[in-house]
Formats: sequence, structure tokens, C-alpha cells
Amino acid sequence: MKILNKLLFLTLCSFILACTSEEQFDLIIQNGLVYEGILAPPQKTDIGIIGDQITAIGDLSHKGAKKIINAKGLAVAPGFIDLHAHLEPIFELSDCESHIRQGVTTSLGGPDGRGPFPFKAYLDSLKQLGVGMNVGFLVGHNTIRREVMDLENRPPTAEELEEMKKKVLQGMEEGAFGISTGLKYLPGSFSATDEVIELSKVASEKGGIYTSHLRDEGLEVIASVKEALTIAEKATIPVILTHHKVIGKPMWGKSNETLALVDQARSRGLDIKIDQYPYNASYTGISVLIPGWARAGGNQAFIKRLKNPKLRDSIKKGIVFNILNDRGGEDLNRIQFALVEWMPELEGKTLKYWCEQRGLPPTPEQGAELVIEAQVKGGASCIFHAMDESDVVNIMKHPQTMIASDGRLVQLGKGHPHPRWYGTFPRVLGQYVRELGILSLSEAIYKMTALPAATLGLTDRGRIGIGNKADLTLFNPETIQDKATFEVPHQYSEGIEYVVINGKLAIDQGAFRPIKAGQVLLKP
Repeated sequence: MKILNKLLFLTLCSFILACTSEEQFDLIIQNGLVYEGILAPPQKTDIGIIGDQITAIGDLSHKGAKKIINAKGLAVAPGFIDLHAHLEPIFELSDCESHIRQGVTTSLGGPDGRGPFPFKAYLDSLKQLGVGMNVGFLVGHNTIRREVMDLENRPPTAEELEEMKKKVLQGMEEGAFGISTGLKYLPGSFSATDEVIELSKVASEKGGIYTSHLRDEGLEVIASVKEALTIAEKATIPVILTHHKVIGKPMWGKSNETLALVDQARSRGLDIKIDQYPYNASYTGISVLIPGWARAGGNQAFIKRLKNPKLRDSIKKGIVFNILNDRGGEDLNRIQFALVEWMPELEGKTLKYWCEQRGLPPTPEQGAELVIEAQVKGGASCIFHAMDESDVVNIMKHPQTMIASDGRLVQLGKGHPHPRWYGTFPRVLGQYVRELGILSLSEAIYKMTALPAATLGLTDRGRIGIGNKADLTLFNPETIQDKATFEVPHQYSEGIEYVVINGKLAIDQGAFRPIKAGQVLLKP
């Protein structure tokens, strides 16, 4: 009997040990077609995850895990990295659902010169709140210039420049990935190139990057690209031409020239890259149609200038010019209202519609009058259908172009946003890869993962490898597609089946899980 009991005990121990050894991983992804993130063919293999790290790659069919995903028929990619994200609503939308549902696991905020400040306090608050995806930030030139100089249209004094440099340094030392500019927007448009170079040198000395909303993306886009290249050279800093595009009918086709400038600069040893969203319409404030000088000092100063007949006439002529040659696309029907707090019923409608509603002929001159009215009432956000699809494709194919949304975190059903807020990454994979064959699947994934990770200096994200963070996006390459349109933007994309962020499932079988698995990232 004692021998029998001992045998039963040993058998039970062996059974317990066997059960324990079966659960060697927290998560196993089996049978997927794995794209490492680099420009290489995929391989059918398994991935094992413990905690927030990938710990095994290979045949794991005989291994155990707390959860096993059968990824047969799915592409397994590194989590997508969005290099241009408007994260300003993150304290209200900290789950980051609209981005995660696109397969995004990491986003870079603070673009267009609008980075947060004070920097550390902002990041500390985010860490305490918790975030759905990994987020990092740029320090914003416009934010800092406004802090020091308000909206004054003049060069900084020596003391003011030093103060701005100190603030850039502070942001970099507190974890910023670099500096962003919005030279099309106030007060950045009031700054000379030398000012931007001096501030960029500070970011460069700390290993940062420079992302630039160019001074102009229309008639002066060539000169604006050259300015960015000058900043790269003089400040010795990697430069990203962010949301690169060519605006306005007179400039359609000029992407050949802008891309040639990038190639020439790279041949001279400059580190120049591009990011782009896959749409032929942009999104920004209606004030972009108004000459910058007219808005110096803020909206009250603008309203005061309107009372001067000569200044008002100059302002109106400037708006008419921009409607014909720039964002207006030569047609009031190309200017679509997106967010209008003082008249929500305009959202989704066009400037032509507003003219006709008022009983006005839809001419550029009448459109300019309504633009002035809109700005006096507090402004509005608009979608500008003023780009050519051939330029979008041309830029996308460039080997240094990365995919980025320029999308804002959005609450389902609120306003009339640009569809890029919901569909950027699935749109590339569905339309430009599967349907049009503009990119191969490996190329597209590389532009969404390894290339932006390398740009940010993230050595443990953006690629599938042992020891790397377990940020993964699993999608069906046969069905993935954006659903959001310019007419009906509030639609999540299809085909994203699983999203893993730091080893945790944020999307499981297509269902979003608000688990806040993200981290606030500091520059390495």
C-alpha cells in the first residue's frame, strides 16, 4: 500500500509539473504569416510572448500558453507606428480606440509646432492617467514661441531667442524625441529660417529629430522644401517633411521636383525622410486661407484690422488668391466644413453650399466674405480637396516615405472629421497594396514599422524579434480596408483582428478592449 501511495504521489507530481511546463508563455501566436518589419519575405512561424516581450520565434506547436491565437490566414506584423498624430484630446480619449483600431500601437504627438509644454508635467499626468497605446512627443516651436513672444510678428530679441533655446533644451532633457515646426501656422510663420536653425541645433545636440509642416505646400512648396533641407544641413539634424503633399492646381505634378530635392540632399549625406497620409485632401483650420500677417496678435487683432477698409480689402484679396491657387483648389465645393462649433449644421457641407444657403453666388469673392465671417465667429476646421492623386502615389512610392495619419484622436460620432482619423493604415494595406499594387505588403509594413522606429531611435519596437517589445498587429490581407469616407467619416476599418500592445491584447478577434496597455515613451 505504501509503495502504491508513493507511486500515486509521484504520478500526481509529474502531472502537475507537466501542466506547469505546458504554460511556458503568456501568449502564443500560431500559424501566422510573419512579416518581420524589414524589406524581406514573410515566413510562416509562431511567436511566443512572456510579459511585454517576444521571447521565442519558431515552431511552438508543442508549447503551452495562457492564451493561444490561431493566426492562420492572417498577416502578423509589428505594431504600426504613427509618426504624426494629433493626441491633444488624449486626456479625454486616453483609451486611444480610434488609433488602435487601425493597428497602431505607438504614436508620436506634438506635430506642426504644437508640442506640449511644460513637457515633464504633461508626461507625468499622462503616466498617471494611463494610455491605450504607446505615446511619445515632440517639443513644439509654435508652442514655445507663443510662450515667449505671444503672437507678435517680428524676430526675437537675443534674450527671447535664448529663452526659447532653454525651453527646447528643457523639453529634450525631459524626454522629447525632437522638435516640430508649423511654419504655415501662427506664430511659426513669423519666424525666419535662422531662428528655426538655432532652436533645431539644441534638439540636435540631444540626438533629436526635426519634423516640419513646411512654410508652404502650394505655390512655394519647392522653396519650402529647400528651407527644410537648409535647416537639416545647418543644424545637423535629421529632418522629416511631415504630411508631405503638393497643394493647389497650379502645383499638381510638382512632387517629382520635391522628391528629387530629397534625393539630392540624401546623396550629400543629409538625413531626410518623409511621412504621408494616403488621401488627396488635407485638414486644417479655415484660417489657412487668410494671410498670416492679418492674424498677427490673435483674433481680436484680426477683427480690428477688418475695420480698416484698405486692410480689409487686402485681406479679402489674399483669401481669394488662396481659394484660386492654394487650399481652395479653385472651387468653393472643394472646401468642406468639418468642425463648426458656432453652426454645427454646416459640418460636412461645403463653402459653396453655405454661399447658396445665404442666397449668394458661389464666387471666390463671396466665398472670401464667408471665410472672414467664419474666422470672426471663432474659426472652423475644414477638409480641403486640393491635391492630385498622382502626387499622392508618387510620394508614397518614395523609399524614404513613411505612413502617418496626421489624424486626431476622435470620439465616434463627434463632428465631421477627415477619414484619415479612422482609416489611414488599413487604407494603405487595402487600397494601395491589395487593390492598386502601388506597394508590396512588405514595403507597406516596412513604411509603417521598422522605418519609423529607426527614425525615432526605438531599437526594441517596429520589428519582430526575440527580446523586442510585444507590439503586434494581426490583420487579414484579403479583407483589410478603410471604411471612413469624406461623406460618412465615423466608421472603423475592417480586417484588423488582433492588436497586441506590450504583450496585452487591445483588440481580440476584432473587439476593442480598453485596457490601457500603452506606455509613455521618452527618447532613448
